[in-house]
Amino acid sequence: MSVDVQTTAPRPTAPGRGTWSLTWHGLRTVTVLELRQRVRSTRWKTALVVWFLVVGLITLLTTGAFSILADDPYNDEPFGGIVYSIVVGFVLFLGLLVAPTLSSGAINGDRNAGTLATLQVTLLTPAEIVLGKLAASWIAALAFLVASIPFLAWALAGGGVSGLALLTTVLMLAVVLGVVCAIGLGFSALVGKTSGSAVLTYLTVGGITAVLPIVFGLLAPVTTTMDEVRVWDVEAGYSWAETEAPECEWHTREIGVWHSERTWWLLAPNPFVVVADAQPLTDEPETLLDDGNMLAALQYGVRYARTGPAAEQDWCSDMVGTSGQSPVEEVVVTDQLVWPWGLGFDLLLGAAGVVVAVNRLRVPTERLSRGTRVA
Repeated sequence: MSVDVQTTAPRPTAPGRGTWSLTWHGLRTVTVLELRQRVRSTRWKTALVVWFLVVGLITLLTTGAFSILADDPYNDEPFGGIVYSIVVGFVLFLGLLVAPTLSSGAINGDRNAGTLATLQVTLLTPAEIVLGKLAASWIAALAFLVASIPFLAWALAGGGVSGLALLTTVLMLAVVLGVVCAIGLGFSALVGKTSGSAVLTYLTVGGITAVLPIVFGLLAPVTTTMDEVRVWDVEAGYSWAETEAPECEWHTREIGVWHSERTWWLLAPNPFVVVADAQPLTDEPETLLDDGNMLAALQYGVRYARTGPAAEQDWCSDMVGTSGQSPVEEVVVTDQLVWPWGLGFDLLLGAAGVVVAVNRLRVPTERLSRGTRVA
């Protein structure tokens, strides 16, 4: 007597194709499938329209307010720099809010809906599935960025910003949005619930955007040491009860000095720092700082932190009204770029998200969390 035994066929694989194998056809297939789902979604279209209206409103209000100030005969400074920096900062802020929602449910959402297994049993490799979903999420995020370009270009009309700055801004914003999408995709593969992966993505983005700068400030007492510094101070033994102005002279004093050059790297991964530091400025940062250009202010601030404390300090000139005659040399802020370090760290986070997602989609899966739906 013979017994027919049914066995589950193994997942079909093409010869020589492993977990990280990639083909243009496979990548394009997953990307197109994901984009079609997003295009059919009413929520995505609504969010895009709301984005366009909100960014347009902010640009209009900001331009109108500073146009009124520009009509002041006592103020002939171009207002384009400050308007441009406000619009760029607002677009980046909204992008950091929107991008996680585009990728943090890409994998666990399909798994919960029972459609992920359909892709996994095809000839598509885990890398093709993950990178295809990442490409679709990134393209969806870039649609929001493209909707902002007219307003960024409009801000240039106020002067003070070059066309190269617009190109650099759009490029850096696009890369930052891609990194956030990759981080969200990693958590989407790691966590079973879409709400959990979204929260973890927001916490990660919030960590590099807000927590690291706070840590930088909290470490100030730790990085402050007692050092001997040359100080341009009032003459020894002078009493402020005297009617004659004091003479200034050099002193060597032991004072607390904050060594910000030891912790500046905590500021580098911040997306706002990455975008601001990559800006090609039309003038010296100190000059643009006086004009209210916030991107220039952020660039100057982070590079000043990297420069470290001055070897000499002036405690006298301002008190006696001789600041223009001070022998103390001004601090020369370093021109070393900060954004490559920050962007490199962010790209590593994004790459880690992709690696985690690919490893979690390997078939057969060794272990799944309790309650995870397979098909």
